[in-house]
Amino acid sequence: DTLLTNTLTRHSASSVVDVLALPIFKQEESNLPADSDNKILPFQYVLCAATSPAVKLHDETLTYLNQGQSYEIRMLDNRKIGELPEITDKMVKSIIRVVFHDRRLQYTEHQQLEGWRWNRPGDRILDLDIPMSVGIIDPRANPTQLNTVEFLWDPSKRTSVFIQVHCISTEFTMRKHGGEKGVPFRIQIDTFKENESEEYTEHLHSASCQVKVFKPKGADRKQKTDREKMEKKAPQEKEKYQPSYKTTILTECCPWPEVTYVSNSPSPGFSTSTHNSFPVAEGNGSPTHQPEPQTLRCSYIGFCLCVSLLQNLLPTATPQDAQQWLLRNRFSPFCRLFTNFSGADLLKLTREDVIQICGPADGIRLFNALKGRVVRPRLTIYVCQESQQAREQQPKHENGDAAANTFFVYHAIYLEELTAAELTEKIAQLFNISPRQINQIFKQGPTGIHVLVSDEMIQNFQDEVCFVLDTMKDDSNDGYHIILK
Repeated sequence: DTLLTNTLTRHSASSVVDVLALPIFKQEESNLPADSDNKILPFQYVLCAATSPAVKLHDETLTYLNQGQSYEIRMLDNRKIGELPEITDKMVKSIIRVVFHDRRLQYTEHQQLEGWRWNRPGDRILDLDIPMSVGIIDPRANPTQLNTVEFLWDPSKRTSVFIQVHCISTEFTMRKHGGEKGVPFRIQIDTFKENESEEYTEHLHSASCQVKVFKPKGADRKQKTDREKMEKKAPQEKEKYQPSYKTTILTECCPWPEVTYVSNSPSPGFSTSTHNSFPVAEGNGSPTHQPEPQTLRCSYIGFCLCVSLLQNLLPTATPQDAQQWLLRNRFSPFCRLFTNFSGADLLKLTREDVIQICGPADGIRLFNALKGRVVRPRLTIYVCQESQQAREQQPKHENGDAAANTFFVYHAIYLEELTAAELTEKIAQLFNISPRQINQIFKQGPTGIHVLVSDEMIQNFQDEVCFVLDTMKDDSNDGYHIILK
């Protein structure tokens, strides 16, 4: 532990000075003390993920993360002997947030998070992996703050918290023709101590780092690409870039402004997270937040109406409903233009009208959304379980013929990415199992051979092809092999 602490301290000392000068957050003026360069910080937070080698010397480090993967953050006590005696043998409270790095997105944070909520109902942006975490007490995830988690911990004891980020960087970029550059996020940790009323409101320390989040395994590929790109550079060019560190040190920053984010139009019927690995606790979500409203409930009819409004704008929608629909469908830049437009007003606009108002790209997207046009999936396949098919073939008449009313029930699988990983996930959903339980997918070829299904094979499937699924237990573990016949 001593060696690790010394290594981290050297890393921190080499990177803190340059990062602190950057006006990163909404507040332009730093609240940090003038002598922060020479001050030993009371705490240090270490994200166990490698930094990118393609970052210039005087720029802030950048770390790539995989969506949904658990990453460890080590919470280290850096205090000198006798420093901050009031927290000795006491708990402190830390709040972890995933926030936007770009100032432009910070100013529209409410709209961005609201749009994400409606596109991913029931999901959270940030979760804690409780089973893997060590030393944390009373973990909480406020249902109205999808990007925030909090917990108590004892600085004198070993503490490691594992986090999962479920959003990816490209979800907040304007859609073009593929290959969009993802926006960077910030992981920020704010730590507080108790006041006289035993409330955790007195700020002790804040630190953050810059990250980008990719689809599963995408961060590993990006790290490899950056490393290969640096290897091709001349030695004098390499000197202009930082080395890649095995861990990421969160650098000191201003505390995150305590502005309560409460959705005005929460997703109906979804009050708990499908990703959440721990119970959502009631009560305050952060030191100064007001108590949140009780879990929302809506009737079946109300739920269906809300989902209908999410997908299609109705002529009966009021101007307020139309504004919410624009936000949910990522048209927030045009909300001001359509402030007084009702649903009927928007639906009367022609394609040429919308393009003239919003421009060609956003205009076509808005027109298609208004008309409720469904985008056809790139590939549709139909599958039927062999066990089900075999059962349906068993009943016979006395003359030996199959029953006249026998028919096979197939399930449709819609593919967009045309990858083996996507097919695995869709089949796992069909069987109601985890994708990790499917080890391999094979296609039965000539003479009954089993051919491993690859991305290229899926891309050559005919649309609306039919398969019978056969499952084989893997003797080496609890997984299965799937055979497409």
